[in-house]
Amino acid sequence: MPPVEVYTTPFCPYCVSAKELLRDKGVNFVEFNVAGAPTLRAEMVARAHGRTTVPQIFIGATHVGGCDDLYELEEAGKLDPLLQG
Repeated sequence: MPPVEVYTTPFCPYCVSAKELLRDKGVNFVEFNVAGAPTLRAEMVARAHGRTTVPQIFIGATHVGGCDDLYELEEAGKLDPLLQG
């Protein structure tokens, strides 16, 4: 399984929902809290091609996007193959 990284902030309902889906699928992920961390937030924005909202989710080298994007992949049956590498 490729590494999964999730950029979040506390109390973000979309972050909670995205992490819940990943946990339900048994995915281990690294979470980066960008609240109060301007350098980390700038890294997220650069990696996410200018997107500033959280969560921003990466599976391996693939930028998935946000929570809605993650759920769209799941509904289309494309998330599991991506997680398999």
